[in-house]
Amino acid sequence: MSAPARAAPSAPSPASLCCCRKSPSSGGRCVGGSAVDGGSGRRAPADVASASNLVNFHLRHFHLDLRVNFALKEMSSWLVLDLVPLVPGVRTLVLDAHPSLLVHAVDCQTSGGREAASLAFRLEPFADFGSALNVDLPDSVETGTHMRVTVRYTATDGPAMWWLDSELTCGQAHPLLFTQGHSVSNRSFFPCFDSPAVKSTYTAAVRVPDGVTVLMSASRSWYSKAERVFHFSMDAPVPAYLVALVAGNLRHADVGPRSRVWAEPCLLSCAAKKLGGSVERWLTIAEGLFGPYLWGRCDLVFLPPAFPIVAMENPCLTFIIASILESSDFLLIDAVHEIAHAWFGNAVTNATWEEMWLSEGLATYAQRRITTEAYGAAFTCLESAVRLDALHRQLRLLGDDNPVSRLQVKLEPGVNPSTLMNLFTYEKGFCFVSYLSSLCGDVGRFDGFLRDYIGQFKFRSVVAQDFLDLFLATFPEAAQEEGVDFQRWLTGCGAPPCEPDLSAGAALIQPVRDLIGVWTRGRAPDPPEETDVAGWSTFQVVLFLDSMLDQAPLPHEVMLRLRARYASLLDELNAEVQVRWLQMVARSLFYPDVPRLNRFLRKHVHVAHVHSAPVRRPGDGRHARRGRGGLPADPAPSSPQPPAESATNPLAGARGRRPAPETPRRRPRGLFKRRRRFGVRETRTSQNDKGDRGDDRERATFFSLSSFSSFPSVLWALSSRFLGRGSVLNALAQDFYVVGRIGFEAGFSFSP
Repeated sequence: MSAPARAAPSAPSPASLCCCRKSPSSGGRCVGGSAVDGGSGRRAPADVASASNLVNFHLRHFHLDLRVNFALKEMSSWLVLDLVPLVPGVRTLVLDAHPSLLVHAVDCQTSGGREAASLAFRLEPFADFGSALNVDLPDSVETGTHMRVTVRYTATDGPAMWWLDSELTCGQAHPLLFTQGHSVSNRSFFPCFDSPAVKSTYTAAVRVPDGVTVLMSASRSWYSKAERVFHFSMDAPVPAYLVALVAGNLRHADVGPRSRVWAEPCLLSCAAKKLGGSVERWLTIAEGLFGPYLWGRCDLVFLPPAFPIVAMENPCLTFIIASILESSDFLLIDAVHEIAHAWFGNAVTNATWEEMWLSEGLATYAQRRITTEAYGAAFTCLESAVRLDALHRQLRLLGDDNPVSRLQVKLEPGVNPSTLMNLFTYEKGFCFVSYLSSLCGDVGRFDGFLRDYIGQFKFRSVVAQDFLDLFLATFPEAAQEEGVDFQRWLTGCGAPPCEPDLSAGAALIQPVRDLIGVWTRGRAPDPPEETDVAGWSTFQVVLFLDSMLDQAPLPHEVMLRLRARYASLLDELNAEVQVRWLQMVARSLFYPDVPRLNRFLRKHVHVAHVHSAPVRRPGDGRHARRGRGGLPADPAPSSPQPPAESATNPLAGARGRRPAPETPRRRPRGLFKRRRRFGVRETRTSQNDKGDRGDDRERATFFSLSSFSSFPSVLWALSSRFLGRGSVLNALAQDFYVVGRIGFEAGFSFSP
């Protein structure tokens, strides 16, 4: 369904983006937008991803009254919006909604009215990822009038609502519900102004069955035992996408004076042990760098592998996938990154999805400042090297002139903002912020600037020009530096114009580079000590395997020597590392390690029945990870053809022949309506281990399976799920396609 025509967002003129050529008419500010003050009622930048008329109203507060029904997988809800009209003569309120929301009634009460008046409403198409809820307002509504609009509705199986049957939870004993709102999915949770430009406080009351615990991204909570109601209050203004809920069999353990971990009972002790004492340490360091922590609590909840991303920075309550507990290094990085979002992304938010680097790029920089203070510059440089290698790998796949490599991307009407999440948002954004820090000449001075930035814009939404104006006001000498051009950074395609100096990590990085050289010189490494990696950190092993993966397919003899040297080590390491070796197995068609591949898949993949739901095509927002999601599809390549049967294949016919499944094709939208939906748990770990960073991660993927009965078919479905995404996911899809083919030839099957 095509989106209705809408005005494109006002973009800064090229001159206003260059530090030495300010627009005189705007006093140096971006002509097209300004910071959005939650209390001032200033107009927000146009948001083509929102169907709402958000610029016509000031949202002061909203309240949610929710009743969760696990049996029916629906949530009976009341939404109360406290609004003030800003535009004379406005007669319609338009909210973002979704076809999965069943709206029953809307009424309105003004400050001078005694009784609520029932209002006419209609749900109209907007885009593939949402609808428009149009409400006709009373004639008595005037500018500045306080009005309370109540919407009675039922939330069902929309993109934000994740209803997990017990077999898809870690304990496999109780069902679980969680919501995931980024970027524009929360319009299927509650009607709202679903734009990062609009912030407000909220309260909620949630009714659940006995034995169920409810958590929300709120600063205060309490439980009414007599009424069996959980109450929540968020006292700081937040955008709609940061409202989150989880309900299930959850327990907690305190890990610091202002932090606790929540998880299912079977995971709690492990999670508490992994994070005990660390969260408070990270918070204390971050406060020393960027100013006070503004959210009170800093709790973390570990969710089952069906959670579609690695982590989500919901205020006061970070969501993290439980499988990350396997790797201490990746857990550390992901947890610190989400904590950094408390300042960059949550306290100060990008006003438009076209400038997500203001959240992710700054948070990545802040994360690395925290890890540098906590674990040293060498550790941080090593982790940065892994990510930047992945950035260049993605760039090689996309091409230097691909527009998604820009920091400032123009979002076209009807395009889901989640498709703009990619490594450039994180790593190119990080490089830009690091470049600005280098212009200051002292990292401590730049830390002070970031503290001032948070202090000036906290609880507001900003555009890039707000950030750059404050930077130039703080460091006017930066504008005089030769070659300084912010426009090139923000609107230029391709690799970052420059990258930070990682020489402080040479002691950890250089041994990896040396070993890569040994294996790629075409000789058998000797002596064995030359290739010993037993004492390496996880990131060193990942950097090595990623670099070797770039060389794949590798000769059979090289794969044999690699397996001989590292087989025992690979078995001991976590899935984040093992999957890289298995990708090498797939790309190199290394049949001797198919048994290892089978063991890995049996351990890390679980197919279970979930619930009937509409199937959503790639890129519609449900599975585009916080994108941390996918990329706008380039012209879709044709699906890969299965490799020809090899007369020399030692596995062919080993366990009986079956007709090969048809080559997967991208399924047209609407092909499947309501059929069995299956969850594939742990189908992929990461290529660079930050799936919430829009690179190449898909922790849980749901497919409509009408007749799949063998596991290779599931892998082929997985590959077709990713094909044509125009990103590293495309390369991984090719790997999984080959893996599925190998599994078929090996006779490996997995019946749901």
